[in-house]
Order: sequence, then C-alpha cells, then structure tokens
Amino acid sequence: MALPDITPLAQHAARLAGQSLAGLVADDAAGARAGMLVGRLGPLYLDLTRQLLDAPAWQALLDYADAAGVDAARDAMLAGAPVNRSENRAALHAALRAGDGGHVRIGAAVRDEISATLARLAALATTLREAPRDLGLPRITDVVSIGIGGSDLGPRLACQSLARAGSGGPRVHFLANVDGCEAARLCSALDPASTVVILISKSFGTRETLLNGRVMRDWLAAALGREQADARLFAVSANVAAAQAFGVAPERVLPMWDFVGGRYSLWSAVGLPIAIAIGADGFAQLLAGARAMDEHFAEAALADSLPVRLALVGFWNRSLLGHASRCVVPYDDRLAALPGYLQQLEMESNGKRVGVDGQPVPLPTVPVVWGSVGSNAQHAYFQALHQGSDIVPVDLIGVIQPDHDLADNHRALLANLLGQGAALMLGSGDGDGAGDAVADTALAAQKHFPGNRPSTTILLDRLTPQALGLLLALYEHATFVQSVLWGVNAFDQWGVELGKTLAGRIEPALAQAGSDDELDPVTRRLLAEIRSRRADANVAAEPSSGA
Repeated sequence: MALPDITPLAQHAARLAGQSLAGLVADDAAGARAGMLVGRLGPLYLDLTRQLLDAPAWQALLDYADAAGVDAARDAMLAGAPVNRSENRAALHAALRAGDGGHVRIGAAVRDEISATLARLAALATTLREAPRDLGLPRITDVVSIGIGGSDLGPRLACQSLARAGSGGPRVHFLANVDGCEAARLCSALDPASTVVILISKSFGTRETLLNGRVMRDWLAAALGREQADARLFAVSANVAAAQAFGVAPERVLPMWDFVGGRYSLWSAVGLPIAIAIGADGFAQLLAGARAMDEHFAEAALADSLPVRLALVGFWNRSLLGHASRCVVPYDDRLAALPGYLQQLEMESNGKRVGVDGQPVPLPTVPVVWGSVGSNAQHAYFQALHQGSDIVPVDLIGVIQPDHDLADNHRALLANLLGQGAALMLGSGDGDGAGDAVADTALAAQKHFPGNRPSTTILLDRLTPQALGLLLALYEHATFVQSVLWGVNAFDQWGVELGKTLAGRIEPALAQAGSDDELDPVTRRLLAEIRSRRADANVAAEPSSGA
C-alpha cells in the first residue's frame, strides 16, 4: 500500500516554521487547542500542547492517519491477523493481558493457552515467594533473571519501577550482557543456597543467555552439587527439550510463543521475575493497566485516542520537522530504565528504511531515542537541549504522589520537571536565564535561550503497577501506529541478526580455532592486535609510549 500524500502536511510544517510555541499556547484562551492535545486515562495524563501544531495541522495529521489505514491496521492486529507479514505471524501481545475482554478477538484455544500459562506463572511466583519448600528449596532471598533484549529490558524496568510494591519478596537481579563482570559480581555477592536462576530465551539458543546461564549453573553446582543446582534452575522458552538438556526440569519451563515479539513480551511468562518481585497480584494489576489502554485504543476515535495522539506528534516531529532524535527524561529514579526500554521498543520496531512492500520508505523513520532521569539530566545534557544547534523534542514524565515522605525533595523534583518544559518552550531574551539585559553583546548572545523547543508531558498519579501498565501500553500502541504511518513492519527485526552472525564467525578466530581468511581487513588487523597483546604475558599495565 502506498503512503498517503504528504504534501498537505509539508505545507502546514512550512507555514508553522516561524510560529512561536508560546504564542500557540497563549492564543488558546478558549481551550480548544488543549482539548485536541490533552487527555487523561485513569491515572495517566498526557499533555501535547507544547508541540508545534495548530488546529489545521492537527486535522491534516488525523486525515493522514485515516488515509494510512490506522483504524484498519489496529483492528487487524487486535483480531489476530498476521500483521507481521515478513514472518507471517500475528502480534498478540495485547491478548496476553486481555483476560476475557472482547477487544482482542482470538481463538478459544489461544486464549485458553495464555490463561493457563499466566496461572502457572502466578502459582510459581507465589510458591517461590511464600512456600519454596513445596519445590524442595529453602527460603529464597535472591533470583537471577538471565536474558537479553526483550527478555531483560521490560522485566528489569518493571522490577525497578515497582520494587516498593513487592516488599517482602526476593531480590531480583538481572544478567544480560555477555561481559562477565556482572556475572562474576553476582557469584561473589549471593548465597547459592538461597538463590534461584531463571533463563529466558525463546529458542534457548541465545549465545549471551547460555554463556551467563552456564556460569550461574556451574557456580550453583560447585557449591551445592549438580542435583541441587538443577533444582534451582527455571526457564521461559519455546524449546523445552533444549532447556531440559541444560538441566531445567520440564515442569519448571514456562512457554513462549511466536505470536509475541521479545520487546512486547513482558506481559507473558517472560514477566515471571516481575511476579516474583511484586507478587502475583501486583503482576495482575500491571496487566490490568495495560488492558485499560488496550480497550481505549480499540474503542476510541482517532482524534480521541491517546496512543494515536502521541504517535502523530512523534511522526510530525520526525518526518515533517526533521528532528532526528527524541529525549526521554523520567523525573523519578524508579523509571531510570525507561529510556533503554523505549530504545528497543521504538528503534527495533520502526528502525526500518524499507517498507512492507519492499520499497524504500520516502520519509525519515524512527528517531534516535535516548535519555536518563531528571534532575540529573539537567546537569549533563540539558545545555544542548536548550541552546544546541539541533532541536530535540523531549518527553518529560513525572509522578505526582511519591512513595516516600520527603515532601521538600518531591516538590523540588516536580518544580524542575515543570520548569524545564516551560523553559524549553519560552526561552529568554538577550540576557541571562531570567531575561535581564546584558550590556556585552557577545555575552548576551551566549546567554540567550531561543526557546520554541517542543516537549511532551506525561504525569502519573502514582507509580503503581496499574499506572506503569498504562504507560508502557501507551508507548507500545503509539509505536505500532507510527509503523502504519511509515508503512513499515513493527514486528520483525532483521537488522539485529547480521552482527550476531559475523560475531559467530569471529569467535573461533579469537579462540585460534578457526581461520580469519574470510574476514575483512580491518577485523583481521584488530584480531592480530588482540592476539599479540594476549600472547605477551609481560605487557606492562600502563600503555606504551609512542604513536
């Protein structure tokens, strides 16, 4: 399907090029613009009014979404159609949290399988938290969750965000990187007798996960013997036979399915570490929050849909205004992992230059997503956000009610969130940050804040499992909508594979068990350098002098 004509949108972008954001906000005395760009769903509030859009441009975006077939694509995904065309698969992450809801129309067999798996997950998490003796284990104090990509980022984010919601449960640690530093640290810090290990890999062939899994299994076995080590191993995988060969009993393997991509899988059995950390009831509330966003997405008109609104703003900033990156700044330390989670969700989903028809996409697609927590971020890179040569749209995310009693701290945190959004929009005069005049012309220019820099504000009433579910599902559906606007497949990730394939060819050469003749000249030279430094046992700790 060809993309709709972008010309009307380009004309609006050109018309608004000299428009002041502050002027757009100030001119909205009757609140009509805010009515288009502000919305609430339960404990989540979305404000897009600091974006360079007026009513005609917004209507043109809605018309583009309608012409691109967003409604039909949404309905197809929720109906279980094979929207992942390159692999002829459905994308049923919403079905994982649907319960008996009617907004996801899937077959009874799939629904029953999902329900049975989530029941097993809840039972296992409860047993590990409250009655590990039923599994022949002593009290469990620590859980090591081993996985990478979607098998790590979502569970890690949820556990870090909701740690206080699950007080009393085991500590959950995450091991993703193949770098052995973190594995070695965990082995030295944890008690093997009270530790269990969960390996999460759909194929049970992921190199990083298996290497780290062997390290933890061998650590357990060295301390407790192989039988006791295997009793502490659990897995989430579609390959039960491979997990069993590794040492995981079949009854301790929860299933994964091809109809859920890794970056959309925290709602599935991949969420076992979350349920252990915050309890089965907390995990159910997380699913319920996401389900509420699913129902809203399924039922709301395009103009009223929060995911569609968020998607259209991102599409406008990237494809019409040319902003090549977007910064995500959560003003809550518990959400520190959110930028990394969104990097995978958005950049792996929509980081495509070729559309579903095999032709180059005629528009810039996904921006680079990056960020970190405020107010730390303000003392790192906000200088560039305010006065740099590139305009970078910012997502500012805050939590209204904290889970602590330090009122002065939280008031200062929220004041910084609100102040930064205002400063990005308003800028300053040719003086200092407060707008006072400076006589020195050069200094005045350096102190000038141009403003007119767009931001989105998302507020959560509290950071509860329900609210986090709403937030993550909001971004999931916005990512899918943008894939439709760009005409790409949000559910495959072929670009992940090439580097892994080449790494598989290089590893034998590093071990000097294979030839490097077929490798490119730069890789061969780097291999030679690594080998020479390894071979010289007398290399000084300090770098040698010289070029």
